[in-house]
Parts: sequence; C-alpha cells; structure tokens
Amino acid sequence: MKYESLDHFLKTGRAALTKGPVALVFAEDDVELDGTLRHHLDLGFKSVIVFAPAQFSILPEILDRVHRVTMRCSPRNVVFDTINRVIQAAPNIWLYYCYNSEYLFFPFCETRTVAEMQAFHAEERRDAMLCHVIDIYADDLSAYPNGVAPDHAMLDSTGYYAHSRHDRSGQPLERQLDMSGGLRWRFEDHIPYERRRIDRIALFKSCKGLTLQPDHTFNEPEYNTYACPWHHNLTAAICSFRAAKALKSNAGSTFDIPSFRCPSSVPFQWNSHQLLDLGLMEPGQWF
Repeated sequence: MKYESLDHFLKTGRAALTKGPVALVFAEDDVELDGTLRHHLDLGFKSVIVFAPAQFSILPEILDRVHRVTMRCSPRNVVFDTINRVIQAAPNIWLYYCYNSEYLFFPFCETRTVAEMQAFHAEERRDAMLCHVIDIYADDLSAYPNGVAPDHAMLDSTGYYAHSRHDRSGQPLERQLDMSGGLRWRFEDHIPYERRRIDRIALFKSCKGLTLQPDHTFNEPEYNTYACPWHHNLTAAICSFRAAKALKSNAGSTFDIPSFRCPSSVPFQWNSHQLLDLGLMEPGQWF
C-alpha cells in the first residue's frame, strides 16, 4: 500500500497498526533500503512501514509486502515527531523503529520470530527493550567509499563502555546507562557529543502520553531501563552502517579516515551468535 503522507496513512492505513510488533523504517537516503526492508520482513514483523521520499525506489517484490508513506526524513526531528504521532494513533501495540542500512538482531533470531521474542519480554512485565546500536562498516574504503558493504562488513569486537546516567541534580538514575563504543567512540572528534551514545530503546509498547525524545529516550523513566529490578532481561542489537555513512559523507571527516579497520575489527557474521558471544546483547532468561 502507498500513502501520500503521514496524515493520509493515519487516516486510511490504520489496519497496519492494529497488531504488533510493527516496524517503522525511516529512509534518510536510498543506501541499502531494499536490504533493510527485506531483513525486517524476514524477522516476522506483523507490518513493516517505510517512510521515504517518492524518488527512492524499492524493488516491486518488497514494495508489495510493505506500507510506503511518502515523507522526507529530515531534519532529524521529523522522525521523532512521526514516531510520536504513531504512538498516539496506535496505543497498546509493540513498535520498533530504525533507519535504512540498519538491521535488528535479537537472541536466537535465526529460529524465532520477533513476535515470539516480544511476547516473552512482555510476559516478564517489560514494556520496552534496550537495543545497542553496533556500528558495522566496509572492510575496504577504496572499494566501498561510502563505508557500506553488506558482503564485506566488519565490526569492533572490543571497546564498548557503560557509563552511569544521571538526572539534572547529578544523581545516578536507577538501571539506566549511557553506552559508547564502535565508530562513534573511535572517531569521537567528528561526532557531536549528543550523538555518541549507542543505546536506543528501539522496541517498545505504545501507550497514551508516551513520548520519544530527541536523545532516543522516553518521557517514562522505566522505559529507559535496561532490566527489571529482580533479574536480567533480554536486550537486542541494531547493526548499523549509519555512522560509517555519515563519517564518509561528511567533508569534515572523510579525508581524515582512510580506513575504519582497527586491531579489534572482525568480520561481521550476520548472526545473533556472534553478537551474543561478544556480549553485545543479553538473552536474559530466554533460552
């Protein structure tokens, strides 16, 4: 289905929001758009909604399986405003959001659907799930100058850090952490401070009054926690070319970065087992 605008979608496409989990994919450019959509369709989302300008092409066999909303995804606040409008239009369903050239992985995603994972998480009385955005990047920038190469992708196997998150008075917030690592940490001189975190509450249950804020946190504090008070919970990972694309498309950084490789770089294997082994996501009590 195609919709001329977000207003058109919310007026005539509400059937796509009746049952979750629903994936919201925001196309900032057309790099790896088909691959991103195919990946999330294969995970078993009930609906995949892509927000993209009219000039971005999508393969017909993929377009037949998604809901396409015509929209420019810039400036960046457009994405947050759109998600918040969807939250209020469709309360009490599970939503997920990402950008093109990003790919969700969760424990055992090769044999279990995202709906099964979400159902287990909800049974543990959790309404949101912490995701770590793991930077992936081309192994050879001379061959792939935009930093994107799904068949030749690498990631950092070490160098991830957790920092206590504090409120405005300086007190640490319970069960909330700011995470850093990957390209955003190694090339932090080229990344604005407020964009360096790699934690994102990307999978959550909508409810009236819930608001996603520009720093990827919610106005409801419990949504921003990594686990419940009594045991560890599931977490997921979003493997993302976004940082690589940004660093190589920005004139202020591209000439300073001849390669993204570092001593801890390893080939990305495109499976959850590697991410679990590296400690980049948590299975919790789900086996």
